[in-house]
Amino acid sequence: MIEVVTVILFGMLAVTAIAAIRLHDLFAVVMMFSIYSLLAAAVFVAMDAVDVAFTEAAVGVGISTVLMLATIGLVGRHEKRPTHRPGLPLAVVTLTGMVLVYGTLDMPRFGDPLAPIHQHVAPHYLQDSPVEIGIPNVVTGVLASYRGYDTLGELTVIFTAGIGVLALLGIRRRKRDES
Repeated sequence: MIEVVTVILFGMLAVTAIAAIRLHDLFAVVMMFSIYSLLAAAVFVAMDAVDVAFTEAAVGVGISTVLMLATIGLVGRHEKRPTHRPGLPLAVVTLTGMVLVYGTLDMPRFGDPLAPIHQHVAPHYLQDSPVEIGIPNVVTGVLASYRGYDTLGELTVIFTAGIGVLALLGIRRRKRDES
């Protein structure tokens, strides 16, 4: 049953992505991307990755939508017509997608108990984390201790991206004020 729900959610993701590509009103595109992030969070919940779903909902639906709406407030609501043909970018995206799909063909099936992750890393976390770090909840122990530097790196990337966006918006506003 959960596979059916996941397939339906992936179908809705595809429809939302195509709708976002075809729209020319930037406000509608931002709303489509927000819906896309919400559907992606639902997919993560269906796949039992609630921590990733929470992050996707907070960043994708929350922060990204607010930043994009602020950007629309500065640049205007309607898209300008592109001056290039979409042939080369479409070919690059299609080729990249094909390479990514090819790269997943030798992955173990989802939830396979013989997958390498279940043979090496997971037993170590389950058996040794209460002794090594003293936290009885394994999920909290993994996120707070073993993956602490990884989480710090992710936060650094998000913070840097936010500062970059704010800097770009500030430069745009200063140029507009001067003219």
